[in-house]
Amino acid sequence: MESTAKTKPSGWVLRAVTGAHVVAITGQPVFAGVYLSGDYDGLRLHSAGADVVTSLGYAQLIVAIVVWVRLRRAGPFLATAAVAAAETVQYFAGLDGALWLHLPLGVLTIAGLVVLAVAVWRTSLEAVDA
Repeated sequence: MESTAKTKPSGWVLRAVTGAHVVAITGQPVFAGVYLSGDYDGLRLHSAGADVVTSLGYAQLIVAIVVWVRLRRAGPFLATAAVAAAETVQYFAGLDGALWLHLPLGVLTIAGLVVLAVAVWRTSLEAVDA
């Protein structure tokens, strides 16, 4: 495993936002389960959680752009763009009640974000020499 001593500040910000994003997204199936068990407040929590998760996804996308520009690392941006796109589709599928898409895409989005978070923490985030 690489030393994190060389990681630039923008790399640390990406790691922090990605970590917060993972924490937020893991609450979503819990809130959905609360709702499905008959507690209708769970739907309100799931809806608020969707707003938080989507906002963190877009914030992560902005930080990933900074990492791409400053550190010349495109990988985190490309992966984050894929997750943000999936979350956007997920968001609107949920609003539309398209559970046939909302549920499996939710599982895939959580798995993808967790894999991305692991990669962000394991990868050196220092500037690439030109």
